[in-house]
Amino acid sequence: MINKVEIANINTSKLPKLNASENKELFIRMKNGDETARDELINGNLRLVLSVIQRFGGRGENPDDLFQVGVVGLIKAIDNFDINLDVQMSTYCVPMIIGEIRRYLRDNNIVRVSRSIRDLAYKVLQTKEKLTKENGKEPTVDEIAKELGVEREEIVVSLDAIQDPVSLQEPVYNDGADSIYIMDQVKDKKNTDENWAENITISEAIKHLSDKEKMIIDKRFFKGRTQMEVAEEIGISQAQVSRIEKNALSHMKRLYK
Repeated sequence: MINKVEIANINTSKLPKLNASENKELFIRMKNGDETARDELINGNLRLVLSVIQRFGGRGENPDDLFQVGVVGLIKAIDNFDINLDVQMSTYCVPMIIGEIRRYLRDNNIVRVSRSIRDLAYKVLQTKEKLTKENGKEPTVDEIAKELGVEREEIVVSLDAIQDPVSLQEPVYNDGADSIYIMDQVKDKKNTDENWAENITISEAIKHLSDKEKMIIDKRFFKGRTQMEVAEEIGISQAQVSRIEKNALSHMKRLYK
């Protein structure tokens, strides 16, 4: 269903596509009070929403709902975009669309998080965005805690609480025949030959990583740090930690095959 032509009563095969100069011209008109220009910008960039919701397939979510939520994110991005920034509009809009969809999925998750913890998590995300804009760099956990007047531990707990839950039946490795599931990893298998052999394989795979990748994998998966904590410890952004971690895991998966 995620690939159907009509979503939310919109024929996606007929969606217009604007180039960079057309977007810029419409933004200038919109900033000068032209409401029709705003509508044209939204309609001309709906393909961004369509491309983003492809990433959320397989969750059993209604694609119409995801598309409508994504459009809300697109509208927020358009209303807040600064044409003076040296950045492509799509580069700015896509994270906003993804964020809006993730918030929707978290709020509608079967695992209920208390309202106070969820509200704190959203305040943390808003404060992080605000401080990033003001200072030109991502704030540390301590800086966010100081800004909000809460303990750093509360921030970490709140952010962890709104992460998407993972099924114990989700496969983490597949060699084409047998799969290893998350529930296999949480069982007590410390003294088995299988666990010993698996640890050797993982150790060998880690040896092929760069020093920075090794450090991040160690902190994330062996020391239990969050991405934000790792970013603070080694002095890079959370986005960079996420990218390096993803590349490292992809490299290790290739070595497994």
